Amino acid sequence: MKRNTLRLVGALLLACGLGAHAQSGAFPNQPVKWVVPYAPGGTTDVIARNLATRMGHDLGQPVVVDNKPGAASIIGATFIARSQPDGYTVGTADSGTLAFNPAMYASLSYDAGKDFTFIGGLGKMPLVLAVAPNFPAKNVQELLALVKKSPGSVSSASSGPGSPLHVALELFKQRTGTDLMHVPYKGSAPALQDLMAGQVQTMFVDLPPSLSMIKGGKIRVLAVATPQRLSILPDVPTMAEAGVPGFEAYAWQGFVGPAKLPDAVVQRLNKDLVAALKHPEMRARLEELGIQPMPMAPAQFTEFVRSEQKLWSGVIKAANIRLD
Repeated sequence: MKRNTLRLVGALLLACGLGAHAQSGAFPNQPVKWVVPYAPGGTTDVIARNLATRMGHDLGQPVVVDNKPGAASIIGATFIARSQPDGYTVGTADSGTLAFNPAMYASLSYDAGKDFTFIGGLGKMPLVLAVAPNFPAKNVQELLALVKKSPGSVSSASSGPGSPLHVALELFKQRTGTDLMHVPYKGSAPALQDLMAGQVQTMFVDLPPSLSMIKGGKIRVLAVATPQRLSILPDVPTMAEAGVPGFEAYAWQGFVGPAKLPDAVVQRLNKDLVAALKHPEMRARLEELGIQPMPMAPAQFTEFVRSEQKLWSGVIKAANIRLD
């Protein structure tokens, strides 16, 4: 009886050991979930789905996009932060998630500095300063002259309080010492519609949703908020060329997992992410949408996030933007 019992215990231990080995096998050995903190169909979702397909091929496992929209990306970010740190739940975190929200909310359900592993960059969406077709200013200096002559008389739309478009406007006001009247909308689409119709006069816009309107002449661009001119808008000056030196603003996205992801998992995910971003077809697809691929090593992306948090927290505090 004792011998049979020992054999049974040994068999159970062996089975448990084999099960544990299967669970802890080389990453990945099951599908990976990519959490997107926004609704399907938007720029963030498009970027994730394109990259997920390419990465799934290289990882040898499906990378499945799971949309968890709501509350200025807080719902999706919290889901990632509270997931098991095994690499099977990762996702998108953008400038709002990591750099803006911590400065705008007195309390968050996640800690942007401690609750994530920063795996790598995804892409930058350059912001450009656009005006209505009938707006009299033909360049940034003419715009500044109008605003300084009559502070608060020129309106500037955004996709909502605390959005990258709003925060870029506040940075512009602080750097130029001007007062534009902020007009927040519920999303970019209605704001752009009113900009085209001349109901509002100016707006910082990101390229993906506005590129066709720019190329169609429905809105005019005075400057791009990038260090160099954009190949997709070669005739538009940078802010520095337009007389506002040191002004840069992007809506950016990165790839994160929960805190304490094993280094081997981080390196594998980063390796295949960078390969996907550098793939010629992927790069061409993103650039066609007005998105600049942002391949970065984990340490480089971590440093980038820290610098963005420092910059934008100062801008947000100076503008007294609060969302709670």
